[in-house]
Amino acid sequence: MKHNVMLTVASLLTLLLTIIHLSQDVMLQSEGAVKFPIPVVIFAVWLYGTLMLSDRVWGHIIMLLGGIIGAAMIILHARGGVVGKSGGLFFVWTLFALSTTGRPFAPVA
Repeated sequence: MKHNVMLTVASLLTLLLTIIHLSQDVMLQSEGAVKFPIPVVIFAVWLYGTLMLSDRVWGHIIMLLGGIIGAAMIILHARGGVVGKSGGLFFVWTLFALSTTGRPFAPVA
């Protein structure tokens, strides 16, 4: 399997898990705590960079930043996010999955 294909698949998987995890964050927070347009723009740029710019430098930069976001998700939640007992398993599972798939790695030309 080509390295670019693996990078694209890992980036798409990280994007999907980030969307799922952010949806869980919204459900567990009070109303109005998250500004919805900001993540939508970030996800759209991430998806465009992964699918349309995957062979270009900007695509690699966007995927690298997305990987850093995914890998840092567990660190951000470790500082203060408390998970309730209902629905907590899937929430924590997505944190571990994001840390695994979101590890940034440099693409090989």
